[in-house]
This record gives sequence, C-alpha cells and structure tokens, in this order.
Amino acid sequence: MADTAPLRTLIVDDEPLALERMQHICRTLPTLDVVGTAQDGASALHAIRQLGPDLVLLDMTMPELDGLAVARALLDGAKSPAIIFVTAHDSFAVEAFDLDAVDYVLKPVTPERLERAIARAAARRGSRAAGQGTWLTEFWVPNRSELLRIAAADVSRIDAERDYVRLHVAQKDGTARSYLMLQTVSGLEARLDPDKFIRLHRSTILRRDRIAGLRHDGLGVWSAELDDGTTVRIGRTYLAKAKAMAGR
Repeated sequence: MADTAPLRTLIVDDEPLALERMQHICRTLPTLDVVGTAQDGASALHAIRQLGPDLVLLDMTMPELDGLAVARALLDGAKSPAIIFVTAHDSFAVEAFDLDAVDYVLKPVTPERLERAIARAAARRGSRAAGQGTWLTEFWVPNRSELLRIAAADVSRIDAERDYVRLHVAQKDGTARSYLMLQTVSGLEARLDPDKFIRLHRSTILRRDRIAGLRHDGLGVWSAELDDGTTVRIGRTYLAKAKAMAGR
C-alpha cells in the first residue's frame, strides 16, 4: 500500500525572510508537514537527528557548514531524509546530484516548482517502502551546459579515473558514449544494486546482464567478455566473486 501521509519536512535557510517565505509556501501544500526549521548547518544536523524528517528543504549557501556539507554528513545514514536543495545559485547542481539530492530548486521558489520536486521525494519514499529505493536507479551527469539523466539500466561499465568515474552508456542507435561523474568507484559500488552490478577489478564495475562470459587467459588470469565484444581483465582479488557469479 502506498504511503500517502504528508512528508515530515525540515526547512533550512540562514535568511529569515527566505525561511518565512518557504514556510508560507509549505503551508499551502497538503503533501507536507513542516516539523521544524533551522538557520545554519550545525542546527540542521541536530534537528535531523532529533526529528527524523522524511524531507529536508536545504539552502545551499550558509556560513560555516553549508548545504553541501550537511548533505555529505547524511550520506552514510541508514535512514537519511530526502534532500531538495533550494538556492539562488545555479552553479552547484552537479555537486547536488552527486550527493543524491532529489531535486535542485532555484529561488525565488514558486509553489508549482516546489510541488514537482516534492512529488519526486514522495515517489522515492514509495519506492523505498517497496524495497526498491536502497540502490541508485539513475545518474545525473554534466554534459556541456546541462545535466543529463542516465538510467542505471543503460550503464554497461563504470571505470575509475582518479577522483572521477566514467560511465559507459549504450545509445538507442547501438553506439556508445561515456560521461565523467565526480565519485569514487568504492563509493559508487556501495550504492549500486549488487544483483545488477558487480565489481571485477579495483577500477571497474560491470553490469551483470552485459557480461557475455568469462575467459581464462592462462597463468590464473581471467577476463570478462561483454556483449559488445570488449573484454575487461578480472582483478585477482575479485576472481572468486566472478566464479561465484558463474556458479563455479
């Protein structure tokens, strides 16, 4: 059964007028129940621990502990709230989506725009309740002057490149493209469904249904063959995992 209860919401903004305006907008939306407010990052983290909100409407730019720092502090929490960044600046969108934000809303906020963002937060809560929201299902990646949404199902391989990862994506016309995203392979591995993705090298994660087979290259060296004909060498520490996948 879908959870139709209003989202218990914390509003965080260091500007009193902006905080008041957001409270006013939220009062007009029956899908929200404002349970508290905070005017700085440290107070926001304290309120989140005390109140356990479903959703945080989080200002991006605050003195000392800003919105990005607050979101990073919540990443490892087992029951972290959904986050919608609310900001006057459009230059932090990439960082926001790297931190798994639900949405990124620019000020001045309109009720219609906020309602669309809240609908996404409610949908995420519903998928988590159904046991589907634990894992990443999409990526937002920078491409020229925009952000692209890429479904995890379209990603065949993920390679480490220093502080970034490169997503290899199959296109509808049969070609492939790749995109860089600020993230580590280890950090991303922890957020991907292990039934769909498998790490077979310290620098490489593969989508399981794109693996066509495993090949023994001799001297204990194995490679994974993908359905597009490419091969990826399997790291020795990941060989047991690869063989377990193949039922050996």
